[in-house]
Amino acid sequence: MPGSHGSLTKAGKVRNITPKVPRTGINSRSKKIPRVRNRKLYVKRVILNKYGGQANSIAAQKHARATQKRN
Repeated sequence: MPGSHGSLTKAGKVRNITPKVPRTGINSRSKKIPRVRNRKLYVKRVILNKYGGQANSIAAQKHARATQKRN
């Protein structure tokens, strides 16, 4: 193979010298593991028959209108 994309002696040098910036705001909280998050969404959508996203969004209002028409 002709050439390469950098030598192995340079591997990881930039990451090691980059200063560590603490996470703030919404990113400071760790996310729930997908299994827990998906179970919570399943209960909300299927069992409780509610909209799975944000409660006041346009899609939630649309879902509420659609479920009223069905009942």
